[in-house]
Amino acid sequence: MKNAVALILGGGRGTRLAPLTSIRSKPAVPVAGKYRLIDIPISNCLNSDINKIYVLTQFLSVSLHSHIRNSYTFDKFSGGFVELLAAQETAGSGTDWYQGTADAVRKNLIYFDQPDIDYVVILSGDQLYRMDYQDLIETHVESGADVTISCMPVSREDAKGFGVMQLEDSGRVKGFVEKPQTDAEIDEVRTDPDWIASRGIDSKGRDCLASMGIYVFKKELLIEMLSDSDYTDFGKEVFPDTIKTHNVQTHLFDGYWEDIGTIRSFYEANLNLASPDAEFELISIDSPIYTRSRFLPPTQMSGARIKNSLIADGCCIEEGAVIENSIIGLRTIVGKNVTIKNSIIMGAADYEREYNDKIPLGIGEDTLIDGAIIDLDCRIGKNVKIIGNVDQPDSDVEHPVCVVRDGIPIIIKKSVLEDGWNLNDVI
Repeated sequence: MKNAVALILGGGRGTRLAPLTSIRSKPAVPVAGKYRLIDIPISNCLNSDINKIYVLTQFLSVSLHSHIRNSYTFDKFSGGFVELLAAQETAGSGTDWYQGTADAVRKNLIYFDQPDIDYVVILSGDQLYRMDYQDLIETHVESGADVTISCMPVSREDAKGFGVMQLEDSGRVKGFVEKPQTDAEIDEVRTDPDWIASRGIDSKGRDCLASMGIYVFKKELLIEMLSDSDYTDFGKEVFPDTIKTHNVQTHLFDGYWEDIGTIRSFYEANLNLASPDAEFELISIDSPIYTRSRFLPPTQMSGARIKNSLIADGCCIEEGAVIENSIIGLRTIVGKNVTIKNSIIMGAADYEREYNDKIPLGIGEDTLIDGAIIDLDCRIGKNVKIIGNVDQPDSDVEHPVCVVRDGIPIIIKKSVLEDGWNLNDVI
């Protein structure tokens, strides 16, 4: 699609994903052992033949910038690019941080107000899904829409966490309620399951259509709307106003889609990827997930027992190790007789040249990790015990070594846990 540009919104501070987002932006959070969240929408764009991509962010964007620079390089003849647009002072934008999704786009209008661009695809940088945006744009063009919102059927209970649309029989949006909480509000935007079925999707009793945070705008309309208003948010302000005066249509989607907004959703989505019945398939011939090429050796294993897990490149797993229902990230060193269950180990950013009597990078022998997240570059000693408990209350997010969120202990990036360290002695 040479006449389409994609804008990927990097999101705010990501406080619900802290401490993973205390040192990096949400799109830079590692996923599935070797990717970053930002790789998902970028890969969807490239697989949909959209190669003009901007990523809008403002918080802790250094590692994100490094990843994009090292991952996505195009030849000069393709005209493609993936470019990071961090919040900055520009002519007419002032010096404020982005105040919301619409404000972020408004402050970067100059980049896509080009004569060869007809459509602007707006995406989120913290979702896990696979979608062909060509189908989305095709729906937009065939319906004669000014704006098209990608949506999926959800139950009445799940609808409370989304923006929900009310439709005419033609599919045109006539109402939009952000996170309806009462039965009366939900009844107001309810969609007949038979109408959903008529679009080729089994409603399974779901009678609400939730916005996925994926939109297509006619370029001229988007520029006009944002230039002539001070709206800061698409869901709360832009769409309720737009549906009154313009043709807003829907594009129905019923594949796997997960909003990675909390530690619990991040944890469960990752572990699901390691399941033999994973809802989201990492392997796809037609729609691969792209990321940085690292030229690492294959993982080496000796006498280990591994079940329902993903093991990234460059790891060394020693004799007697047991790994179940877990993600093992790049360059992870797992010592003898280590047990890792139901956990996410993010690995290391590089190999270590010298130990100098320090606890080495990786996981020391006889350590037990169950139901936890271990961030990058951690040094876990011998006989360490890190066991999650769903009944454990949240801890202080400022703790320098370990933070508990949603019953999941998270070992902070670059932490050092001495031999015999036990979570129960600390939290």
